Amino acid sequence: MDVVHATTGFTDVLPRVTDDMVSRPGSAVSLLRTVVGLYLREAGGWMPTDAFLALLGALGVPVPQARTALSRVKQRGLLEAEAQDGVPGLALAPGAVAMLARGDRRIHEPRSMAADGEWCLIVFSIPEAMRDARHQLRRQLKWIGCGTVESGVWICPDFLRGEVEDVIGGLGLSGHVVLFTARGLPAGPVAAGQVGHWWDLEAIAELHREFIDGQSRVPERSAGPAESFAAYVECIDAWRVIPYLDPGLPPELLPQDWPGPECIALFRRIREVHAGPAWEFVRRVLAA
Repeated sequence: MDVVHATTGFTDVLPRVTDDMVSRPGSAVSLLRTVVGLYLREAGGWMPTDAFLALLGALGVPVPQARTALSRVKQRGLLEAEAQDGVPGLALAPGAVAMLARGDRRIHEPRSMAADGEWCLIVFSIPEAMRDARHQLRRQLKWIGCGTVESGVWICPDFLRGEVEDVIGGLGLSGHVVLFTARGLPAGPVAAGQVGHWWDLEAIAELHREFIDGQSRVPERSAGPAESFAAYVECIDAWRVIPYLDPGLPPELLPQDWPGPECIALFRRIREVHAGPAWEFVRRVLAA
C-alpha cells in the first residue's frame, strides 16, 4: 500500500493529456501537435514559422488554417514565439521536452501486461467541497487508461503508477488517495467479465479497428521523402491517442478477436518503412 505524495511536473503532464485528447485526429491542430512531437526536438527545439507552414502544407493544411493552429498550440503551452537572427519562429515552451519524452514512451513503446503482472488500485474518498477536483481526477485517470471498479476505486496496470501519481499530486489530492498493489487476476471468464465492466473494451477495440481500416492502405515501400512524411505523420496522428486509452491489459483477459496486436503490428510496420524518409523530408524543408 502506498500513500501518494505530491510530485512535481504535473504542469508538464496536463498539456500533453489535454492536447492529445481534445484535438481531433486529422485536424490542423492535431497534425501540428504531431509534427512538433516528432521533429521539433530533432531540429534543435526551434523552427522558423515558414518551416511549420511548409510542413503543414505538405499535409494538406492551407496557410490560414496552419497559422490558426500555431496560435492555438501556443495557447496550450506547447510552443512559444521566438525569433532567431531576425527570423520569426517557434520554440518548445519550458517543460515541453520532458512532456514530449513521456509521450514518446506511450506512443512508440506500447506495453502489454503479463497475466501474472501487478495491478495498481487507486482508492479515493474526496469530500463534496472538492467535487471539481474529484471530477478532474476521474477525467485524468480515464485519459491515461485506468478502469473504473467503483466510483472511488480505479485500477490500471502497475507500470502506469508513475503517471497516476503525477495526476494525483498535480491536483493536490495526495491526502485523499491511497494506492494499493495487487497481484494478477486469474485467467478465466469471471475475471474477463470483470475487466469488461471496468473498461469500455468495445470502444477501445473500435479505436484499433478504425486505425487498421484507415492505415492498412499505407504503402509498404516509400515512394519518396514527401510521400513518406505525409504517410508517417498521419499514421502517428491517428495512432497516438490509442496507447493512452488502451492500458495494455493481459491478452488472457481480452476477447479472442482483440484487434490490438494487429493494430500495433501495422503501426510498427509503417514506422519502420516511413520514419526515415519522413525525417529526410523535414531536413530538406529546414535547409530550404
